[in-house]
Amino acid sequence: MIPIKLVILDRDGTINEDSDDFIKSADEWHPLPGALEAIARLNHAGWHAVVVSNQSGLGRGLFEVSDLNAIHAKMHQMLADVGGRIDAVFYCPHTPADACHCRKPDTGLFEQIEDRYGLDLKNVPAVGDSARDAVAAVAVGCEPHLVMTGKGAVYRGKSLPEAFPAHTVAHENLSAFVDFLLDREEARA
Repeated sequence: MIPIKLVILDRDGTINEDSDDFIKSADEWHPLPGALEAIARLNHAGWHAVVVSNQSGLGRGLFEVSDLNAIHAKMHQMLADVGGRIDAVFYCPHTPADACHCRKPDTGLFEQIEDRYGLDLKNVPAVGDSARDAVAAVAVGCEPHLVMTGKGAVYRGKSLPEAFPAHTVAHENLSAFVDFLLDREEARA
């Protein structure tokens, strides 16, 4: 069996615009420039993409699961319109006070991916816009990548602080990450 080529993506600040007030409805969900096309390029190169996302707005009562489903339906439709797809969305509905195992930087969402796909996530690229994304990824053996969009924008032109795993690779945006990944894959072929 040929192993699946998998990329794990954070959602808010990586694929779509982030908001300190939370993304609470499909109307508030707006993709970052080039992000959907970048995912489509990954898909066309044989990569599968899944999303891992903290959604504490659910636990805070700011929106309902039906609102989250509508957001993801919009994301899936907009991706389909450019020839891309997300295979699955894994999310944590808890607040930080809940001290759950699924909220990043903990590893529960990543473990759900391992269970669903029957995979070891060692060296699977994981992309996010914050240290907690990278920390969770490294804890399960993933290769950590940071995009300098969303919360990651503050690191543009700077060295990453110690909160990031030492081997985190920084990229301008999701499109630049995809360029990096596909170029590396071609160089290894």
